Formats: sequence, C-alpha cells, structure tokens
Amino acid sequence: MTLFAAIIFLIALLGIIGLFSLKAWETSRGTMIAPDLRSAADFQALRLKDLLLAGRKDLEHLPPLLLYATQRIVHGIAVDAGHIAHWLGVQSHRLADAVSHKRNFERGQTKSEFLKKVSEHKSGNGGDNGLDTTK
Repeated sequence: MTLFAAIIFLIALLGIIGLFSLKAWETSRGTMIAPDLRSAADFQALRLKDLLLAGRKDLEHLPPLLLYATQRIVHGIAVDAGHIAHWLGVQSHRLADAVSHKRNFERGQTKSEFLKKVSEHKSGNGGDNGLDTTK
C-alpha cells in the first residue's frame, strides 16, 4: 500500500514539474500551446468547481439521513446476527445430542470403596476423620 502511494505521489510530482516546465518554456518563447484546448479545459474546470460547490451544499443535508440509515442497517445486522447465533446454539445442542451415547446421563453410585469413603469424608458424614486407621 505504501509503494502504491509513493508511486502515485511521484507521478503527481512529475506532472506538476512538467506543467511548470511547460509554462516556463511558453513564457520564454512567448507562445501558447493549444489555446483553444486550454480555454475549453478552463471552462470545464470552472463548471466542475460550480458542481462541486452545489454538491457540497446538498451534502450538508445528507448526514442526518445517512446517520439514520446507518443506524437502521446496523440494527438489522445485529438482530440477524442474534438470530443466527441462537440458531447455531440450537443446532450445536442437537448435534451434541445426536453424537452422545449417554443421552439421558444420570450419575450413579460409585463401586469403589475408597471413593465412597472420600466422598463421605468430604461431605462430613465420615465420623471423626472419615478414615479408618485401625485396619
């Protein structure tokens, strides 16, 4: 991107230098190259200036309209994104249920005596320490 900007800058700079060189050459010779073309270009340039000034006045009334339109567009995008997110959540739950082999999982009792004693101790139902050290 920087290279592109540098190239455009150099082209513009060379164009300006070329125009000043042409003007200096015309002044030294006392002649004008393509006077009809220049007067037509000057007329078109003034016409373009008038159009730009008129467009600038029209654009002064445009920002409130653009602000409202942008607000409505962003609101619509946000609502649609919310609907899509909800739909994706529902579909992900459906997929998880479809691939799960434990659809109605219920936690059962453990068969390990050690784990039973540890869970009794953590819940406070294990007596004094919850561990039998006499064995």
